[in-house]
Amino acid sequence: MVVMSPGPKKPHAGWTAIDELAFLIAHYFGATLMSAARKRSSPLLARARSRFGWTYEPLECSGGDILIVVAHSPGDLAMVSAIKNVRKKFRHIHAFITDSYHYEGYVRETALFDSVSVTSTEDIDLPRTVYGINVLHMYQGIDTLRWAPTTSVERSIDVIGMGRIPASFHSAFVAEFHQSKSPHLYLHSPIGHVSGPDVYNERPMLFKLLQRSKISLAFHLFCEPKQNRPRSMMVTSRWLESLVSGCLVAGRRPESQMADDMLNWPNATIDLPDDPSDAHEALVQLLNRDSDFHDQRRLNIRQMVLQHDWRHRLLALCALLNWTIPPQLQQDAESLSGLADQFQ
Repeated sequence: MVVMSPGPKKPHAGWTAIDELAFLIAHYFGATLMSAARKRSSPLLARARSRFGWTYEPLECSGGDILIVVAHSPGDLAMVSAIKNVRKKFRHIHAFITDSYHYEGYVRETALFDSVSVTSTEDIDLPRTVYGINVLHMYQGIDTLRWAPTTSVERSIDVIGMGRIPASFHSAFVAEFHQSKSPHLYLHSPIGHVSGPDVYNERPMLFKLLQRSKISLAFHLFCEPKQNRPRSMMVTSRWLESLVSGCLVAGRRPESQMADDMLNWPNATIDLPDDPSDAHEALVQLLNRDSDFHDQRRLNIRQMVLQHDWRHRLLALCALLNWTIPPQLQQDAESLSGLADQFQ
């Protein structure tokens, strides 16, 4: 097996959870991990090669039985063009596509794939109809064996906001929480590097911050959307990262089958009021009752381990594509129940 991922050549803090899937596949299957450097092509070549206009530096690859591309979005499927005669070199080519809702991102190289996995059932029809390939459904996951808390620490950060927070809510929270008279700490955008190799070094720091946070903010992409950015009601990494860290998750829950399926235990999320000032007050009320949420925090971690570890997804993928399950993957997947029992 060969695994391709955009992460090693172009690390980004928003995609580290997805890159970890590529790392786990390479680990369990003894696969070669490859990443192609992207370059901008001339306008004429761009139209001929890819709707996004990206081409890739060539990679030396002799081929193998299976090629799997762990794609951030559909445009990453063009990475296979970095391997000359890729279709002749591999028996089966598969992709896991995270932001599969970005329909405009699909590229002509999609037709080279035997199958792809999409993260929402609503996203199945387009690649199946347009490109005539087998489309599977696989929800996003996270490496709970690595990131679930191993020790109990004081949650000294009251509210944490990672990445995009709707502007009106963020302004209200800053105005209230940052006042010297407020006893509460609102920590926002705690990531030091958005891109570059340091994002992998800083990821453990992010989890230490989350494990010291009482409430983590998460809003779906239709809440005060920015410009023409593609939108979806998908459950993204911030929900999974926050829940596996034992945070209460407050904000605006996605309204979708994905959210109903993935966030399916009591009080997995807390919806804040529409008015940002009222939302601030709701957060304060939750903080004043923090001692009431000990069991909820443990439930959040337990459900993440039982339902959403990447190893569950890999076992399902092996079953769907008739791949042999590596013994170490089976062993680690079985150990998840023991980890979950620690949070009963």
